[in-house]
Amino acid sequence: MRSRGSTLTLLPLAVVSLLALGFLLLPGPRVPHPQQPYAAVVVLGAAQYAGKPSPAFQRRLDHALALYRAGGVQTIVVTGGRRPGDPHTEGEVGRSYLTRLGIPAARVLAETRSRTTIENLRNARVYLPPHTPITLVTDEAHAPRALALARALGFQANASASPLSANVSTSYLLREKLALAAYALIGIRG
Repeated sequence: MRSRGSTLTLLPLAVVSLLALGFLLLPGPRVPHPQQPYAAVVVLGAAQYAGKPSPAFQRRLDHALALYRAGGVQTIVVTGGRRPGDPHTEGEVGRSYLTRLGIPAARVLAETRSRTTIENLRNARVYLPPHTPITLVTDEAHAPRALALARALGFQANASASPLSANVSTSYLLREKLALAAYALIGIRG
């Protein structure tokens, strides 16, 4: 026969387990699409393969192109560095892609040194006048974390998310949820 004390010790464990299960199974947070993007758009890098945007990166670039064509966007900063030994950077590949599709080269800037989201944001700041409001372009799963980082770094920012692939990996979605939770718990320093 169990004592009443052992049942009470299992109760917090059961509650934490149920909360964790809910966190993992429920859809992630979404950011609202802005009515109008700011004049400066920052496209967060994804990957590029041999000088061509990966499918995820291309969706982000196509989304930025649509925002530009809708009017109001004056500057696009495409971010992302290179892996060791790779001759291409995400920033250069994204800039080339957008200019080939008709955006004037003077309107598209390439940040080419960053490897992480926080580096994308810090390095993009160099290409913009101080206190420039920005619209982030990234995918739906990454947008909540990217927006939290941008605001923690002092940006006036919103996010316009590109759609996710129909076969997005569960591990990517989980990683973004966990990273956002970690930032919420430990904070973000600019």
